[in-house]
Amino acid sequence: MTPAARTQAAIDLLDAIVAAAADNGAAADTLIARYFAQRRYAGSKDRRAVRELVYAAIRLLGERPATGRAAMIALARTDPAIAATFDGSTHAPAPIASDEVAAAPGIAPAWLIERLAASGLDDAEQRALSGRAPLDVRVNTLRTTPDTVAADLSEPQPIAGLPDSFRLPAGTDLAPFAGRLEVQDAGSQAVTLAARAQPGQTVIDLCAGAGGKSLALAAAMENRGRIVAADVDRARLRRLEPRASAAGATIVEPLLLDAGREAEALADLGGAADTVLIDAPCSGTGTWRRNPEARWRLTPARIDRFVATQRHVLALGAPLVKPGGALVYIVCSLLDAEGRDQVDAFLAAHPGWQAEDLSLPLGRPHGHGVRLTPAHDGSDGFFVARLRAPC
Repeated sequence: MTPAARTQAAIDLLDAIVAAAADNGAAADTLIARYFAQRRYAGSKDRRAVRELVYAAIRLLGERPATGRAAMIALARTDPAIAATFDGSTHAPAPIASDEVAAAPGIAPAWLIERLAASGLDDAEQRALSGRAPLDVRVNTLRTTPDTVAADLSEPQPIAGLPDSFRLPAGTDLAPFAGRLEVQDAGSQAVTLAARAQPGQTVIDLCAGAGGKSLALAAAMENRGRIVAADVDRARLRRLEPRASAAGATIVEPLLLDAGREAEALADLGGAADTVLIDAPCSGTGTWRRNPEARWRLTPARIDRFVATQRHVLALGAPLVKPGGALVYIVCSLLDAEGRDQVDAFLAAHPGWQAEDLSLPLGRPHGHGVRLTPAHDGSDGFFVARLRAPC
């Protein structure tokens, strides 16, 4: 592909990504994979170059652009080499008209900027949300040790405070390390430590998804005890079983919940858990470095739905905690409505429950919990709180 053809391919992909964001369709990575699956002639360098153009345009724009062309024109105005590819040649985009409107650069939609600011994130914190995320991995201590696996890695950088973790160069091939390494952001690893999981305990991972935190808990518990990994999403939960098998995590029990009837499936677990971990569905504002187009998918109504869901899972989780046990609430959001405010509301509605102080390797105190941000911690953004049930 010529440089101009790569620019046109990026425009075509951005059109698809913009449409998917408006209709809550497939993620950008999925759309890119589908695009190139139908264009086998594109070599690896072409695919990489087009992908970089697409994500550079997405990161540049806070508001969802009207078209992929408007997005690429905005990027072209930051790079003369890209602007030169709008030459109208074969497979190239048409020349940019003098009065053609480009999409406006920014960090996020204006209404979201207001909410981020109201949640205590200054300009520097907001700008960091559109950076690039590093490649962090957790060593699966059920299969190996950090020293052993480090000998087989290229340039592993230890992560302060997380002795079983490394930060690796982008593009590191992890296929040879299946079962020994798990891709997991440093922030995600840090907030999982709030569970203080110990061998022999019963832990319920109430929004387990594909089980990343369940696997980390199994390692912390040395495969002794019980982890119930529950979720309403059958497709995501189905991915847990092969992951647990590869990791040697034998204490993880997947439990599929029926949305709206979750309490029925959880009834036998009432008051049984030393810890209930709730990694709640959320807006994902802390993960924009990995999923920058997620900014284009959010609306005030969608955030309201997330807030309602978070209240629902908190209400489900509380009765499962044994007297004196803990509920650990986590969101990968930096909006107070989904983090600090949810914990404040829970404590007000549940007399006798208390927030415990947290000492984590990353983050700063925020309300009754701890908040991690890309600017301060070099990780994804999270809010986590540990709540102690009355005895």
